[in-house]
Amino acid sequence: MSTRATSIWGWGYADKFPEAEARRALGEQVSALLGGPPLEPREPAALDALRLPRPRVAPPEALAALCSVEDTDRAAHTYGKGYGDLVRGFHGDFSSAPDFVARPRTEEDVRAVMDWCGNHRVALIPFGGGTSVVRGVEAAIGDGFRGAVSLDMRGMDRVVEVDPVSRAARIQAGATGPVLEAQLASHGFTLRHFPQSFEFSTLGGWIATRAGGHFATLYTHIDDLVQSTRMLTPRGLYETRRLPASGAGPAPDRLVLGSEGTLGVITEAWVRVQARPRFRANASVHFPDFTSGARAVRELSQSGLHPSNCRLLDAQESFLNGVTGDGSCVLVLAFESADHPQQAKMERALAITASHGGECREGARYRSEEMGSQARAGGAADSWRSAFIEAPYLQNVMVSLGVIADTFETACTWDRFDELHGSILESMRGALERICGGGSVSCRFTHVYPDGPAPYYTFIGPAKPGGELAQWMALKQAASDAVMAHGGTITHHHAVGRLHRPWYDRERPEPFALALKAVKGALDPQGILNPGVLVGP
Repeated sequence: MSTRATSIWGWGYADKFPEAEARRALGEQVSALLGGPPLEPREPAALDALRLPRPRVAPPEALAALCSVEDTDRAAHTYGKGYGDLVRGFHGDFSSAPDFVARPRTEEDVRAVMDWCGNHRVALIPFGGGTSVVRGVEAAIGDGFRGAVSLDMRGMDRVVEVDPVSRAARIQAGATGPVLEAQLASHGFTLRHFPQSFEFSTLGGWIATRAGGHFATLYTHIDDLVQSTRMLTPRGLYETRRLPASGAGPAPDRLVLGSEGTLGVITEAWVRVQARPRFRANASVHFPDFTSGARAVRELSQSGLHPSNCRLLDAQESFLNGVTGDGSCVLVLAFESADHPQQAKMERALAITASHGGECREGARYRSEEMGSQARAGGAADSWRSAFIEAPYLQNVMVSLGVIADTFETACTWDRFDELHGSILESMRGALERICGGGSVSCRFTHVYPDGPAPYYTFIGPAKPGGELAQWMALKQAASDAVMAHGGTITHHHAVGRLHRPWYDRERPEPFALALKAVKGALDPQGILNPGVLVGP
């Protein structure tokens, strides 16, 4: 684990929060975009001013060596990194803090903490990188428990075993993206699952939330890379068999994927790894409008070419991410392989985009291992990659400027996309005007499938001091209602958590809800695991 200090209230490393003058300069740009007065930066609450409740329970002597009761540790494990989390943390409100933090290093440690919580009616909340944006790690547990423990899994971070014949690796659940990739590299492999939270999130967190990763097509979710799972439950060990595929009844791994810490604590998994790519091709394609770009992407997704990157940005997303400022929509397109050059695939892809009015102004770029590790994609691809990595840090700044800035994502079938997209834009523009007095909303595709896209929306608007959370929730309500009304899913890859529960309850069939509650009762009979997520008490 890195020794570089992370922010207690905001995203990422603490030293990346800009000084006031730099934030003031950005505030001038944002105010120009929103058409309002200049925005003055505020400072986050000082460490000695954080508001935490007194612990209700203390770790027993037998577990004391694994646990911390320090206020800074409790605060750092209170929230995820959604807009509402950042606002509360910025103002020093850590009223949902766990009573203590446990850091297991073995499965035996996990079992000991779990048993103690069960015996003492204490909620247990698994914690990976703490990057949830849906209130998935918050101890909002109600009055039915004596207290809450945050179970920080990052001490279990080893690549335990590699099977080079089957191209699979057994990895502990607490390994963050950089940690597991560094260990796999020594074996010549890579997982190539790069969510935006890659630097801080963990394998167990990816599995628990069905995280979306690097690939825009084909292997879009961690689901596609999981071979088997191992999970500790209050009822005992839940371990699935390593198999490339099986037709033996409902797949037991499917119960683990997306379980969000409610059924057990994921301790390790076998995952499918790959040879590191040697051949790459990149291009950026400009379209006069989003509709033309979407039609081109649909044909690409149905072509069988399987590009690794196929992200379409509308004009505003292109501008905000420094890709282009000419009003065009831009498709960031890429192919990669460990086995063969990608020119043929790229040429066919560009022929498809050209047939829909797409213009590849700079031509495609081709790279191979022989060119050296310093060869870069260049152009729009580099601009997009840099903006993508830095975007969560920008939200920290927006909170300090008093601006509501958040995202939501969904997926729908292609036949419903035009209606869904138009309705979401209309609903959000109206809600921003009504709730904030103005604002903007933009869209990009993060992943695409032969039968539909996963559009991802960003909205920003001026906040009223003291009313940020109420405004934000009203905007989230408008967004979520529009998504559900027009055939989308409440989440494509952000998970359910506590934030999306009302709409998730509407999305799932009622018999499935009953079955899930029954499974929860069977595996976690006392209901101590992440109460309030996925199922009710």
